[in-house]
Amino acid sequence: MTAGQVLLVAVLALPALGAVLAAALPGDRAGRLAGTAAAALTLVAAALLATGDRTWTTYAATDPGVLTWHRLDVPWVPALDLRFHLGVDGISYPLVVLTALLTLLCCGYSLWRVPDGGRGSVLVALLLVIEVGILGTFLALDLVLFFLFFEVVLLPMYAVIAGWGGAGGAGGDAADRGGARAAARKFALYTLAGSVLLLVGVYVVVSAAGTADIVALTGGSELSRGTQLAAFTLLGLAFAVKSPLWPLHSWLPDAHTRAPTVGSVILAGVLLKMGTYGLVRVAVGVAPEGARWAAPVLGVLAVAAILVGSLVCLAQDELKRLIAYSSVGHMGFVLLGIATLTATGIQAALIGNVAHGVITGLLFFLAGAVKDRTHTGELADLSGLRETAPRLAGLLAFAAVASLGLPGLAGFWGEAFAVVAAIEVGGALWVTLGVLAAIGGALTAAYLLRLLRRVTHGRPGPAVAGLSPGLAGAELVAWAPLVLLALAIGLVPTLVLGVAEAPVEALLKAVHP
Repeated sequence: MTAGQVLLVAVLALPALGAVLAAALPGDRAGRLAGTAAAALTLVAAALLATGDRTWTTYAATDPGVLTWHRLDVPWVPALDLRFHLGVDGISYPLVVLTALLTLLCCGYSLWRVPDGGRGSVLVALLLVIEVGILGTFLALDLVLFFLFFEVVLLPMYAVIAGWGGAGGAGGDAADRGGARAAARKFALYTLAGSVLLLVGVYVVVSAAGTADIVALTGGSELSRGTQLAAFTLLGLAFAVKSPLWPLHSWLPDAHTRAPTVGSVILAGVLLKMGTYGLVRVAVGVAPEGARWAAPVLGVLAVAAILVGSLVCLAQDELKRLIAYSSVGHMGFVLLGIATLTATGIQAALIGNVAHGVITGLLFFLAGAVKDRTHTGELADLSGLRETAPRLAGLLAFAAVASLGLPGLAGFWGEAFAVVAAIEVGGALWVTLGVLAAIGGALTAAYLLRLLRRVTHGRPGPAVAGLSPGLAGAELVAWAPLVLLALAIGLVPTLVLGVAEAPVEALLKAVHP
């Protein structure tokens, strides 16, 4: 095996081993330490995937649609012609590193604070199992393998929400626990519905093409037009549930509001990206005719998500719920970029994915810190935060202005260029969608500035009057990398766009022959 192949295996094996150790060790803190160490090693292995021989290699004999840095392709179930086929390129690599980083930060955060509900070591083990599923989804180049990894996250995320969730994730009474279990069930039901559609879509593609190899399938040359339309409809709906795309988004606010802080960070930071990544890599790549046929509908629904998410946030009075609905709007920009089927739009979607993961992960960490201190998430009860906890208020302001798309911070590039891509496509529909998306961006600024006005300004309310002005060291360690990344990606967007340029061009060459 080459060094790259060893790293591909290590990225999946290390968190799996860490999950076993975290759950099996008798001491709770020892289990959390072991899991955190495994998460740290996973991040190192993920980062090293960019080293070594990164010569682009095409694995389809006649189709340049998939370029990879490293690839592992070995028999898995020979009788069914299924293969354990993994690969990484510039489309998947930023998401692999983001997943490994956020999981490490969440595991490290759990060393300091464990929400009520059970052993912290079991929570860390579940986070690592979720990491295996997400990383496997980003690395899989076999449709059946992709489906299996896609499904791995369901049960552990259900357990995280139901077991450690509550009123904002800080624990609570029986009613809070009941609400957490209800939110977990809603998440599971929506995800299962999407899974059924994904399974049927995979079956349609594999049975028609005679192969599950995503590389060979990219470009759709193995599928008839009718099959591509059916496949994209099934796959697109499955990924829309996970993204989530309006009107299939209603599971998200409840799950975010009830999940523990680390659960919300993983859910918003990387789990949603499984849907948008699958849309680009699988749905668009495998069924390009279906993608071109459905693009206007996807664009309309994406802009609807932007506007609906922003309007709901303007009326929202609960902190975590507001951030949750903001994700609907932000992911709408990502989906709009994908719908344009242009290099500018896909690039905007990819950097928007990463930026949303960084910024919203930070926002949920900060929201958790606020609720842990004040035991409330009502905006009316949090006024005057800058007077009693200026450092926490300052970080919240930074994350909010990054989220609203301030130039120079990570949130700007994806949303601005999704609008540009829509207008570049041209025609009355796409220009209108671009203009409406820009209006949605203005509404995003409005609701985030409203959030800051209500929380950080004014006379300190009873809930914040006695807060300590300081921050714990563990909080600073968990939040600092996300602050630095929001700055770095905003100032140097080529950190993401540079590695994605060649594979995006290759994908679009296959999509637009």
